[in-house]
This record gives sequence, C-alpha cells and structure tokens, in this order.
Amino acid sequence: MTPIEVNPHSANWLGLWTLYSREVRRFLKVYTQTLMAPLVTTLLFFAVFTLALGRAVETIGSVPFLEFLAPGLVMMAITQNAFANTSSSLVISKVQGNIVDTLMPPLNAHELTFAYAMGGTTRGLMIGSIIVLVMSFFVPFGFNNPALILFHGFMGALMLSLFGIIGGIWSEKFDHMAAVTNFVVTPLSFLSGTFYSVERLPELGKFLAHINPFFYMIDGFRAGFIGQSDSNILTGILVMTGINTFLWIVSYRMFKTGYKLKA
Repeated sequence: MTPIEVNPHSANWLGLWTLYSREVRRFLKVYTQTLMAPLVTTLLFFAVFTLALGRAVETIGSVPFLEFLAPGLVMMAITQNAFANTSSSLVISKVQGNIVDTLMPPLNAHELTFAYAMGGTTRGLMIGSIIVLVMSFFVPFGFNNPALILFHGFMGALMLSLFGIIGGIWSEKFDHMAAVTNFVVTPLSFLSGTFYSVERLPELGKFLAHINPFFYMIDGFRAGFIGQSDSNILTGILVMTGINTFLWIVSYRMFKTGYKLKA
C-alpha cells in the first residue's frame, strides 16, 4: 500500500475546524454563564444609568442619551467576553495540564492562533447580537451604517480575543489572569467613552482617550448606529487594523516558540 503523502505547507483544515468547534462548544455548554450572565449584566448597567441619571442628561450632542449609551454597552460586552473566552481556555488548559493535547496535533502556530481567536470572536459577536436584540425592546437602534457596525464589532472582538491569547499564555495561574482583567481590560473599557462622549473631557482627558485603542472600536461601533463619532473613522480603522496585526504576530510567536507552553 502506498503511503499517503502530506504536504507540510498545506493548511490542516480539519484540525483547525476541530479546535475552533471545541472552543465554541466549550462556551455553549455553559451558556447561562457565558451568554445569559453578560446579557443580564449589560441590562443592569443600562437600567442603572437610566434610573440614576433620569432626565439629568437627555442628549449627547443631538443624540438621545440612551441611544448613545446602548452601543457602548454592547461593545463593552463583546470585548470582555471575547477576552474571557480565549484567556480562560488557555489558563484552564495550562493549570489542568492538558494544554499538551492541543499542542501535539499537527497544527501550526497560525492555525492555533486562528482557531482560538475565532472562538473568542464568535462568543463576543454572539453575545453582542443577543444584547442588541433584547435591548432593542427598550431603545431604538438606528443602524445608520451596518458596514461600520460589522467591521468594528468583528475587529473589536478579534482584538480582545488575541489579547486574551497573549494574556492566557503569559499567565501561570488564575490570579495572573485576574490581574490583567482588573488592571488592563476593565479600566481601558470604562475609560474609552463607553458611557460618555470624550468631547466633554478636558484636553488631557481627550489626549488620553485618543491613545486608548478601546476608544476607536467603541467610537466607530457607535457611529455605525447613530451616525456621529468623536474621532476620524478612517484613523480608527487604521489603528485597529495595525493593533490587530501586531497582536496576531505576538500570539503567533508565542505559539511558535512555545513560550510558557512547553517545558
């Protein structure tokens, strides 16, 4: 019998799909924790701001405050869940010692990066879609530019998925991952214009906001709904593309070298 020759330069589509499917099934199995809980948390944020502010802030510019707030909350949920999916998957695998089961199959570094990143992106976009659907009963979404919504939703989820890969590989225990979440992801999310327009900030605040990459994904995502932005949309697209390219290269190199993955 003639042995089957495998081209080492061809993509392992079956392995890639299998790893991606595993990542998706992993969060779908505990949907009450991974999908329903973020939905409830986001609706609570929405309710608190609605009740706390009342009529104190009716508009941001010419946009009703609730219509301005809702897209920011949706993007915050997308990014936080995308990050949580990849980071938790890798940390759990490392702590339990079964990361070797992922590294042993014939998957190259690009395929590992792609499968993990798309798993996190899928979770982020899924929870984002659910929140938009449910929240649409309470606030009218404009859908001014669907292309901007889709681009920034995907790129924002991808950015945090890749950052979650980096954080998950770097972390040696859950405390390390919690530190990244509490001191990096959460502050950047809250200080990026999620709940307010950065145009209302003093000059130093505006400068700090514009060097925060989270600002561009939230601002562009919101612009897709309300048709207004606090920054140049093209600049935001270039920033997000550049950061995602950089994060992809870092994630690839970590898998390629086995950084904190191989003995």
